[in-house]
Amino acid sequence: MRGELAAGLARALGSAVRATQSVTGGDINAAHRVELADGRRVFVKENRSAPRGMFAAEAEGLDWLRDCHELRVPEIFHVGDDHLVLEWIEPGRRQASFDEELGRSLAALHRNGAPSFGHVRDNFIGRLPQANEAATDWPTFYRERRLRPMLELARSVLGSSTFALFDRLFSRLGALVGPAEPPARLHGDLWGGNLHTTPEGRPCLIDPAVYGGHREMDLSMMRLFGGFGPRVFAAYTEAYPLAPGHEERVGLYQLYPLLVHVNLFGQSYAGAVRAELERYL
Repeated sequence: MRGELAAGLARALGSAVRATQSVTGGDINAAHRVELADGRRVFVKENRSAPRGMFAAEAEGLDWLRDCHELRVPEIFHVGDDHLVLEWIEPGRRQASFDEELGRSLAALHRNGAPSFGHVRDNFIGRLPQANEAATDWPTFYRERRLRPMLELARSVLGSSTFALFDRLFSRLGALVGPAEPPARLHGDLWGGNLHTTPEGRPCLIDPAVYGGHREMDLSMMRLFGGFGPRVFAAYTEAYPLAPGHEERVGLYQLYPLLVHVNLFGQSYAGAVRAELERYL
């Protein structure tokens, strides 16, 4: 850890930095386990090239999830322009009921709802901006705040033929998104890497990209890269049954994270975007 950051942490936290250890697992930020002179251990994320407001938005998102008291999220100790200091949660071994607890608790989080499709502030998914201006209905929000902005960012990668397919999808989106539901309180970036296990073996959510949206967004993201067992989805469905046709909508709602990956990692995800598009046209 650079000396300037260590000195800033000491001022902000009221205790000198005694030791640091790099932590792996993220593609965007450097991460450190930090021991303070007063015996506390904290988790520090830093990125000197972070977009303005990125860490403040993450902290606000963690607070928004914590307000529901449904799933553990880390406590926030300090927010800076280029760093975020969180509670250090020592990773544990999952208890036998981990999957069922995660499914039930995620259902309860979603049931807590949100004031609108959108959020009180724009935020980020990874290092990419995520627009959260409210919309009156879910198809409009999904088209105008999720798919279209990421599509525009990916214009040079995807090409005109894929854009034409999206135009066709947009004309049919209202009929494809499923029955109307109230906005759910979403984590927003729920892949396996953003699920942590506490020392007691219970689930903990990290790195959110929150907003009010359709709950199948979180569930579809969970299926995209694996890391969540069938017992999670069974427990969720038992606690909060899904609308008919939800299995057919998984790919539709995976289009957004796939477009995010096109913009973060390039051409290698373009084929997956087109394949999902063609399923709905």
